[in-house]
Amino acid sequence: MLPAMRESKIEDYLVQQWEKVTKGICLKFPPLFYAGFPDRICLAYPGLIVFVETKATGGVPRKLQAKRHDMLRRFGFRVEVINSKEAVDGFILTL
Repeated sequence: MLPAMRESKIEDYLVQQWEKVTKGICLKFPPLFYAGFPDRICLAYPGLIVFVETKATGGVPRKLQAKRHDMLRRFGFRVEVINSKEAVDGFILTL
């Protein structure tokens, strides 16, 4: 089994891969006024918007985060929870 990877390393890899593959941007969203919002908003042409929650290896969203994810999905947005480099690669392949 691989050792656990920190959330920041997974998030950095996500940004690198998103920008490389889509030529878009992957914005950090500091939820100063709205707790539980996903970590990143990934944008690409033409009008692709994906909200991404990054977690350390094996991590899962907290209850409030899951509630916010469900709300965004009800609005029709795609929300991904990514907790490994392999999950980043899998996500990128679905674009």
